[in-house]
Amino acid sequence: MNCIIVDDEPLARAEMRSLIAEISSMDVLGEFSNAPSALEFLKDNEVDLIFLDIEMPMVTGLEFVEMLPKKSLIIFTTAYSQYALKSYELEAVDYLLKPIDPQRLKKAIDKAVLYTELLSKDTVKNTVESNTADFLFIKAERRFYKISFSDIKFIEGLKDYVVIHTKQQKLITAMNLKTIHQKISGETFIRVSKSYVVNMNFIDSFDNHNIYIEDSEIPLGEVYRADFLQNLPEDFSTQTNT
Repeated sequence: MNCIIVDDEPLARAEMRSLIAEISSMDVLGEFSNAPSALEFLKDNEVDLIFLDIEMPMVTGLEFVEMLPKKSLIIFTTAYSQYALKSYELEAVDYLLKPIDPQRLKKAIDKAVLYTELLSKDTVKNTVESNTADFLFIKAERRFYKISFSDIKFIEGLKDYVVIHTKQQKLITAMNLKTIHQKISGETFIRVSKSYVVNMNFIDSFDNHNIYIEDSEIPLGEVYRADFLQNLPEDFSTQTNT
């Protein structure tokens, strides 16, 4: 898997390259101090993953993402926490706050590697063939897989696909988040941001900005917060009202 680093600070680029070298065999193809130069490089080179700063001169990281080819995955690296929700709306793989924690970076890279594998040409042929009140049938590699709603922890939008996170595995299928949300139980599954639908029964904790399911941190969008709080399981609702 290869990557590039886009950051206007030379020290930040050097630190990121050093951290990547320590925890991953990823091939760093280049470093860029601004978005236009990175975009020029992308015209002639296929890049799997981009480590991208947000506040940069000329073109911000958020603006840059809108110009990118669909293929490249994004991990934002920034000193500013207020951009977190917007980054997930742009379907970033992860959002890392500076100074970068090596373990947090490793987790983000592992996630990007997994999604690169899921987005390979063999897996994106997966399709939702049918659904009942309790489960989906997903067709993958000439087999039909029964996915019980009770096993789904959350569903994540990723480019033109959704990643279904179950207790046993992760499956990707060519469908947008709105469509698959319509196929599953509305009482148990709730949209919490532009890119996520969660199973309320798997929530471990939450705060004003994030929902936590095991080791996954899921952004809670402002426009979805009121509906989320209204639909909380009774044990959570009792605690938040005391």
